[in-house]
Amino acid sequence: MVEAHLKALQKRHAELDAKIHKEATHAARNEHAIRRMKEQKLHVKEEIEKLRATG
Repeated sequence: MVEAHLKALQKRHAELDAKIHKEATHAARNEHAIRRMKEQKLHVKEEIEKLRATG
């Protein structure tokens, strides 16, 4: 069960990374949206690290 949750978090992390990259390269980029996605990505990364430490 932990492994499935870890894989889901890793997928979410990769999706956020792709969205951030797409928004950052857009001509009319939204800095607020980028900042919000980076914060979400950081939270996901922290959760991944916690799972790996306790797993």
